[in-house]
Amino acid sequence: MTTLHGPLRTVDVARRAGCSVQQVRDLEAEGVLLPAARTASGRRVFTEAHARAALAHRLLAAAVGPRGAGDLVRAAHRWPDPAVLRLLDAAHAALAAERRDLALAREAAAAITAEPVADVRPTDAMGVAELAGALGVRPSTLHHWDAEGLVVPGRDATGARRYAPADVRDARVVHQLRLAGYGIGPLRELLPGLRAARRLGDVRGALAARDASVDARSRALLEGGAALAGLLR
Repeated sequence: MTTLHGPLRTVDVARRAGCSVQQVRDLEAEGVLLPAARTASGRRVFTEAHARAALAHRLLAAAVGPRGAGDLVRAAHRWPDPAVLRLLDAAHAALAAERRDLALAREAAAAITAEPVADVRPTDAMGVAELAGALGVRPSTLHHWDAEGLVVPGRDATGARRYAPADVRDARVVHQLRLAGYGIGPLRELLPGLRAARRLGDVRGALAARDASVDARSRALLEGGAALAGLLR
């Protein structure tokens, strides 16, 4: 990496990057910052390139997490090895996939919660294997949802699980929201309101919050990518 300006103290790098002095030391120890020069007394001497690397790490961490950010900046140090480009492509692809899953979850939740479930016949119920096949999940997944209180079916005379149409609807919503990245805890809080179709707004609000999170990470990836470009130059 080419030295752009200098010298900089540890505190100067911390201020430029918007992090703490200890974080600068940690980033050097982890190889995110290349080793600093030392004075005769052992004081670190950094350059503008170190400050840019620390800034890139902070921005990218908001997009892909500290570990992913470290991988990206370390790969940038190996330029022209194209590893950094592959990592950036993967980060963008992951955000794009999350956007697609959120869009599908919105559409599915709107359609599923609008389905009528009254005046159904006993023959409309489904067993575990039938529902698992319809959703494309393993039966153990349905057992897990049952244990977590997400989709709790009734039982037939033999004690086997039987999913009524309302349970099937719940399972379809849970499946779509799980694909969109929702954890068990948030879903457990969301489902009671969702079971009443009039509360579809709750689902939309939750999905809008996830959309905002993806937007924020996309912006951070854009800004972090610009900082990485400065390193590559």
